Amino acid sequence: MSTRSEKRTACENCPLHKLDHFRAFTSEELTYVSRFKIGELAVDAGATILVEGAQSAHLFTVLSGWGFRYKTLDDGRRQILNYVMPGDLVGLQGTLMGEMQHSIEALSPVTLCVFERGKLNQLYKNYPDLAYDLTWIAAREERILDENLLSIGRRSALERAAYLLAFLYQRAKALNLFNSGRVAIPISQQHVADTLGLSIVHTNKTLKKLAARGLIRWADKGCDIGDVDGLLAIAGWDGYRETKRPFI
Repeated sequence: MSTRSEKRTACENCPLHKLDHFRAFTSEELTYVSRFKIGELAVDAGATILVEGAQSAHLFTVLSGWGFRYKTLDDGRRQILNYVMPGDLVGLQGTLMGEMQHSIEALSPVTLCVFERGKLNQLYKNYPDLAYDLTWIAAREERILDENLLSIGRRSALERAAYLLAFLYQRAKALNLFNSGRVAIPISQQHVADTLGLSIVHTNKTLKKLAARGLIRWADKGCDIGDVDGLLAIAGWDGYRETKRPFI
């Protein structure tokens, strides 16, 4: 379920500006983005944000919450492509390709900033730094997908699971999503299976191996990370590295 609301969070008071993870807007850029934003959308956990094949008049930036991008086969089998978190832009693909090539679902309650797609040309024409930011965001998504494809194609099941959980943990930590004290990622074992391309039985056995080493603990509402360095070592991955990143 989703509900449309009037713009509630003023762009100059955006909580994402307080994070060192994001680059600062100039005053001119902030004024433009404030006009570009037309409202906010609240989405319940489990609700679909965008549907593959759909056309949308809007772009969205995740203000709060977790979600994931996925594609499905005709028989219902699902492949999760990537996860979205605060600061991520969704809907750009549909803007450029005419329709969405994947779907997006909320993992937790999500709040989205809503932008009018028809005004995107003004950004490219008048704000080259913001236009570059959109290019950077698209290139970053490609880089993440490259790593995910490498993981599915060449890492073992244990290495895949360790990589995925370490990646999600490090991304979330950079966004202060664990400031409540609990280091939990709000995914189910089915989400992990659909991301790694494994059966749920194989996934369960793999996660039990990580839990037996004290690296993770599975809870009712997600996965607690106990030792991210141990996960990185198993995955053979240097970890998530990113300088200050842009967002719209």
